[in-house]
Order: sequence, then structure tokens, then C-alpha cells
Amino acid sequence: MSELAAKIAALMPRAQQDLSELVAVPSVADPRQYPPEECLKAARWVAGAFAEAGLRDVHLAETPDGSHAVIGHRPPPPGAPTVLLYCHYDVQPPLDDDAWTTPPFTLTARDGRWYGRGTADCKGNIVMHLTALRALGEDIPVGLKFVAEGSEEQGTGGLEAYVAQHPEQFLADALLVCDTGNAEVGTGTATVTLRGLANVVVTVETLQGEVHSGMFGGPAPDALAALVQILSTLRDPATGATRIDGLDCEGTWDGVGYDEAQFRSDAGVLDGVQLTGTGTVADRLWARPAVTVLGIDCPPVVGSAAAVPAVARARVSLRVPPGTDSGAALKALTDHLTRAAPWGARVTVETEGTGSPFQAATDGPAYAALGKAMQEVYGKPLAFLGQGGSIPLCNVLATTYPRAEIVLMGVEEPRCLIHAPNESVDPAEIEHMAHVEALFLREYATAYRG
Repeated sequence: MSELAAKIAALMPRAQQDLSELVAVPSVADPRQYPPEECLKAARWVAGAFAEAGLRDVHLAETPDGSHAVIGHRPPPPGAPTVLLYCHYDVQPPLDDDAWTTPPFTLTARDGRWYGRGTADCKGNIVMHLTALRALGEDIPVGLKFVAEGSEEQGTGGLEAYVAQHPEQFLADALLVCDTGNAEVGTGTATVTLRGLANVVVTVETLQGEVHSGMFGGPAPDALAALVQILSTLRDPATGATRIDGLDCEGTWDGVGYDEAQFRSDAGVLDGVQLTGTGTVADRLWARPAVTVLGIDCPPVVGSAAAVPAVARARVSLRVPPGTDSGAALKALTDHLTRAAPWGARVTVETEGTGSPFQAATDGPAYAALGKAMQEVYGKPLAFLGQGGSIPLCNVLATTYPRAEIVLMGVEEPRCLIHAPNESVDPAEIEHMAHVEALFLREYATAYRG
């Protein structure tokens, strides 16, 4: 074991304590669900920890959505590059507390993993940063800039707007966006593509108001039935593959794959239920548009009346792969939904939000340094992965700092079940990825100088 690896291994009890303290703070950035003071408490914890780890001028900055970003820096040695370290301290709500085996805001060690909301997404990555910096101590050969976002999970864009207003605060040669992770435990991976999105709300109206289904049902057009018929046209009836007029839905993925049996297990697909779509799992996840009906407004089963629905609404999300413009995807989705209306039903499509896809350039010195670090820690070449989710900040960073290399990595992997009940992290991934990060900072200083 190298001296650096031994230092990181010795720091793991402290890492567990750090994560325990962070997980105990329910930092959900939604005042309708949790008091804003909880996010402020988490922000102050992060600020104190990174100041203690050697960053300077660590402070809280209010962003345009009202959340607080934690910002700090460490100046570079002469001639050395600067690396931005990103993470976020806010978390998803725990959803159904009864679905958790152990309390969501109590770090619990079980079966070789650490359970609790935020253990992986993204408080585990905060601890990864801290462990790497503590292991290096004063021997950090690059400049550092640091930002911890406070409202990433809500998608309200506070940090994106703040970066646009204060670009000088985050200018760096390489940007480590640590909010993703490995393809599987033990395989060092960089996420090089992110899907964008186009979200809409579609409303279908057929009657001036609900009418008795016994007196009028049959000829009276049912708004809910019309909505169901419209939504059904978004997928191939045989395979369930996304099919939207005007969009290429046949892209292929050439990076690391995703084993189908593993995907079924990771996603919790029920026995006997087929996966939707065609091509490889990776094709469907990272190279093709994917539509999801997120919710429907209609009469609930309990309490529903014997009446023909006059109005029904659905929230529809379209994930957009790299190479497809999110604006064009939004228009295609809107046009498709409108044209699919049966029986002359009135259809209104409102745009809820869009986000552009992202694709990283991987031929610079930062990726060369990362490849060396991953090889040393994991004993195998760096793998490239796509991610189905969206991180709008990446596009803001790419636009604001076009010369910077953007690396997406972290402690998350499929078994973490981020955003779901019983989220967890493998502590070995925190240890190994902290080692990768520390090695990267050393390697990058050399690679940058050529």
C-alpha cells in the first residue's frame, strides 16, 4: 500500500463520522417540506469542514433562488493549474419513510454499506473531497476552487445563475463535477454524456363540465380516455420504445455497457415484466430519447363519481441524448401531442422546462491524469459512462469556461439507489475515489505542464 493510500485508509473512520453528521441534517431545499434552517445548517457544516481542510475565504453566498452556495479557494503554486471541486449538500426528500429499513436521516452501517438519505447523492462526494484534501495536507500541487451547491435537487437554477453573474469566482483549468459515479463498484468511471430534458404539461378538454356517465356516457367524449390515447402514441405498441415524430430514436452507445440482468436488478423490474425499447440497455439509457409520464391529474379511484371526465392533464418528461437539440425536442414533443388528439379534443401543451444535453471532450491533460489515477487505484483502464439524468450546471460551465476540461465522477453507482428509499454508499468507493482524486491532483499538475 502506498503512503497516500495508507493515509486515506486511516482517515476512513473520520469519513464515516463526517457522513454521519451530514446525513443527520435533513437538508431538503424545499421550504414546503423542511425548514430552510436545515439547509443553512448543512451549508455551515460544509464551510467549516473545508476551511479546516485548508481552503481559504470559505463563505456562504446567496444565489438568485435563495439557496446558499459554499465557496472557497486555495491559490495555485507558480505555473500550476487550478481545479474546481463541485458537490452539493442538499438532498432529495426521503419519500415514503415506511419504505426505509432504517431511519433516512440516521447513517446506518449494514451489509458492508452505509445507509441514509444523501449518503451517495451527494454528501458521500463531499466526504470524498474532504478525505482527499486531508490526505494531501499541504502537499497540493494545484490551485483549488470549491463550490457546494444548495439547491441542485430542486432544479431551481440558483447556482447556474450565480455562475453567470460571477464567472471569475469559478474560473479553472479543470472542473471536477462530483455528482455521478462508477459503472459498478470497483470500476473507475467518468461520465462523459448527460441527457438533456424537455418537460411539458398536456391538458385535454372535451366537455364544459363533467356529466353523468349513465345519461351521457358513450357519445360524450371522455377527456381522460382521450389523454390516455394521446400518451399511448408516444411509445411503440409492441416494444414500448419511445417514438416521437421528428426525433431520431435509434442512436447507439459506444462506451461501457450496462448488463441487462444487472439493470433489471438495479431498477427493481418485476419478474416477467419486459424491458421497454430495443437495442442495448446502454443505447436506450444514454443514446436515445426517452419519454416518461410523470403524473396525471384526473379523478382518483377513491371518491370518483359516475361521471364522464371533462378535463385531464399529464406531466410528460422527455430525456434528450447528446446530439439532439433540446429546443427541437420540445417542439417535436409538443407537435406530436397536439396532432395525436382524438375526436377533436382540445389539447394545450405548456412548457415546464428544458435543459440541454452535455458531452465532454476527453482528449486533454485532465483526462490523461484521471486515467492514470484510476488505473493505479482500480487496476484497470478508465471506463466511460453515459448518464440518463441531467445536470444543467454542466452546460453553464461549458459555455462560461469553454477551455476548461469537465470531468464528472464520484462515489455513486447503481446499488446506491439515489433518490429512492434505502439510499446507500459503499464505503470502499469513498475510500477509493478519494484516493483517485488525490492522485489526480498530483498527476494533473504534471500533465498540465506537459
